[in-house]
Amino acid sequence: MDVRQLRILRELGELGSVSAVAEALLVTPSAISQQLRLLQRSIPVPLTERSGRRVVLTDAGQALADAAVEVETALARARQTITDFLEQPDGDVSVAAFHSAGATFFPLLLRGLAGPDSPRLVLADEDVAQDRFPRLTRDYDLVLAHRLDHAPPWPRTVTVTPLLHEPLGVALPAGHPLTGKTRLSPQDVAGQPWITVHDGFPLLATIEAIGTAANRRVDIVHRINEFSVAAEAVAAGAGLALMPRWTARRHQAIVLRPLSDVHAQRHIDALHRPERTARRAVRTVLAELRRAAAQIQNPDADIPPGPEADTGGVRAAQKQ
Repeated sequence: MDVRQLRILRELGELGSVSAVAEALLVTPSAISQQLRLLQRSIPVPLTERSGRRVVLTDAGQALADAAVEVETALARARQTITDFLEQPDGDVSVAAFHSAGATFFPLLLRGLAGPDSPRLVLADEDVAQDRFPRLTRDYDLVLAHRLDHAPPWPRTVTVTPLLHEPLGVALPAGHPLTGKTRLSPQDVAGQPWITVHDGFPLLATIEAIGTAANRRVDIVHRINEFSVAAEAVAAGAGLALMPRWTARRHQAIVLRPLSDVHAQRHIDALHRPERTARRAVRTVLAELRRAAAQIQNPDADIPPGPEADTGGVRAAQKQ
C-alpha cells in the first residue's frame, strides 16, 4: 500500500462512489478502481462492499481509512518540519577553506554574520591538492577552493560560485636587485632560488611555466604551502616565491612585483553540492562570501549587505 491508495480509500468512505472520488482527485474512475484493486491485494480482508448502488467501506476498510488520516497528518507534520529546517535563518553552516582564503575570508564572515538570527558558522581549514577540493563538498556545506587560469575546470558534480580572480606576484626580499623593476619577466626570475608549494598544489604549475618560458629549469629550494611562512623565508633571503595580491598578509620586508609573459592569476571559488543551497542559512553565508570577496578586492569601497545568493547560473564559472 502507499499514501495515494490510502487517500483514495479515505475519500471513498466520505464520498461513497468511485466516480465522486475520481472527480474530487481529478483522475478517471478507472484509475481509482485500479488503485483500489492494488490496495486490496495487500490486505487479507475485504475493504469495500456494495450497498445498493453505493460502494461503502467494510469495518476493516473504515479502520484503514481512519489510519490513513493519521498517516496524512504525520506526513503533513514531516513536510512542515522540512520546510522549517530549510527556512531556518540561524542554522549551522560548515565552511572549509585553504589557508590563505581562510585567513582572509573567515574574519569577514565572522564579523558580517555576528548579528541575531545569523547562521552559526562552523569553520575548518583544508589545505589540499586541487583535485581534492570537490570531494570536500561531501563533508562541508561550502568549500573555498582555488585553481589557476589554465587548470582544468571544476567537475560538474559541484556547483561553483566565483569569488575572486586574483593576480599573483613575485615576492622578493626588500633590497633585492630585482625590486628596481616594475614588472618581472620569466628570464628575470628563472635563475633565482625559489620557494614554492608541494606537488599537486595549484601554484606549482605557474613556477613550471616560468621555467618553460625562460627555457631553463627552476631551482626549487624550499617547499612551503603556507604563505605567511613562505613570506618569512623570502624576507630572510631564502629565495623568491609566488604570492597572491589580495589574500596573502602584507609583509613589510618583502616587495611584490607582477609577472609578465606567464598567466599568473588564480580563481577563488565557493564549491558546494547543488542541494546545499536549499537551506536559507547556506544561501545567506554564500551571499556574505560574495560580499566579502568584493570587500577584499576593493577594501576602500562601501559594500552594502546583499540579498541571499542567487544560486542559478553559477555554472558559468566553468567556461573560464
